[in-house]
Amino acid sequence: MADAPENSLQAFTGALAAGVCGLESDVWLDADGVPVLSHGPPSGQPVRLGELFAACGTTFDLSLDLKGPGTAGATIETARAAGFDLHRLWLCGPRGSSAVWRSLDPQVRLVTDLGWREAVAPSAPLRRYADAGLDAVNLRHGRWTPGLVRRVHDHGLLAFAWDVQHTWTLRWSVRRGVDAVYCDHPRLLVTVLGAKR
Repeated sequence: MADAPENSLQAFTGALAAGVCGLESDVWLDADGVPVLSHGPPSGQPVRLGELFAACGTTFDLSLDLKGPGTAGATIETARAAGFDLHRLWLCGPRGSSAVWRSLDPQVRLVTDLGWREAVAPSAPLRRYADAGLDAVNLRHGRWTPGLVRRVHDHGLLAFAWDVQHTWTLRWSVRRGVDAVYCDHPRLLVTVLGAKR
């Protein structure tokens, strides 16, 4: 959230209070193996994932970029212990990790970045992603086209757009048919799209 410290409880609670239906962060393990939310390697006092659930509840979608080995298992266990619906937990990371993450829980949702070369290539990569158990692919907003979104959907995958920070990029993404956007401005999302709870 752009008007609160990054990855702070204030940012997370403020975004939900503004009316968005999901949150996003990076998750790392601290020295004790506890999942913490931080843009870079944890230093100081980052918010623990369990604290996020305690402050915000469990009625939202949560997209987490997994950073480092062991993070997926600890993240899933923390979410499960909090009573979080794992079907609303979106784990983002390398495609090669999807089989391991899927084995940790069949409900968790898996997201990977879609490379530009893969985006303009024939559909074979998308078929491989679907066969690997991925649920969504993520691409910078300006690279999505209506045709690419259709191809992604034809393979049973969802299309996510990142770096959607302005009214025009948000409208651009919506017109192209993407399923979700990553944005630092929750009030902008609600103003343009309306609350989507």
